[in-house]
Amino acid sequence: MKSYRDVFANNRRAALIPFLVLGDPDQRRSLELIKTMIEAGADILELGIPFSDPIADGPTIQKADIRALEEGMNCGRAFEMIRQIRAYSDIPIGLLLYYNLVCRFGPAAFYREAAAAGVNSVLVADLCIDDAEEVNEHLQRNGLDSVYMVTPNTSRQRRAKIAALCTGFIYTVSLLGVTGARQELGDLAGPLVRALKQETKAPVCVGFGVSRPEHARQLAEAGADGVIVGSAVVNIVEKNLTAPDGGRRELAEFIKNMKQALSV
Repeated sequence: MKSYRDVFANNRRAALIPFLVLGDPDQRRSLELIKTMIEAGADILELGIPFSDPIADGPTIQKADIRALEEGMNCGRAFEMIRQIRAYSDIPIGLLLYYNLVCRFGPAAFYREAAAAGVNSVLVADLCIDDAEEVNEHLQRNGLDSVYMVTPNTSRQRRAKIAALCTGFIYTVSLLGVTGARQELGDLAGPLVRALKQETKAPVCVGFGVSRPEHARQLAEAGADGVIVGSAVVNIVEKNLTAPDGGRRELAEFIKNMKQALSV
């Protein structure tokens, strides 16, 4: 399978990183949507394991979590889905989830199974780096990359500490608040990206609020190595729950438009 290093080293533009909740709206359609994103040009996948109390997420992803949980999605089934994706593609796959799920599965078993399934990295959204020593040991032991978050109000000193721990990329939060598509990206992301590019050699990927081609272009021009698109993708899934194709055509067009914006 491809590594993050492969993608960032070989791309002449920012990588497109769409996000979906595994099992939303059900396992079969979720796999079809993921394959659609790969075929449409996604460079990296970020996949969420649903949780009942996703504190970093806005209403769109919260509803996706509920739909997936109602269909019985859990860590074990998530790993099985990733194995199916791996049989189809060598695209890098990052997992995003909450620490409660890791604890319930058992940390040692969780990271071992994630690696065996073909995961590249694990980002625990509610884990502070001050408490990450055990997690980092599990990541290293299983050959998984580490990804941690930097926000607009993270101090320079703390940014340096976070960057030093990131072997995959720095997940750069573009705004203050929870996930969700926005009409405007705001003026916090650009300066943060430029600061990180000066401070570290780790790849800088930006998420939260990215929903339009112009947002992607703006971040790429600021120097982002990757652009993460979550709620805008999940919105397409929600809008097409009863559509015959489950939204695959609309999703493919959206991914292609976002990628084209990064190629300019």
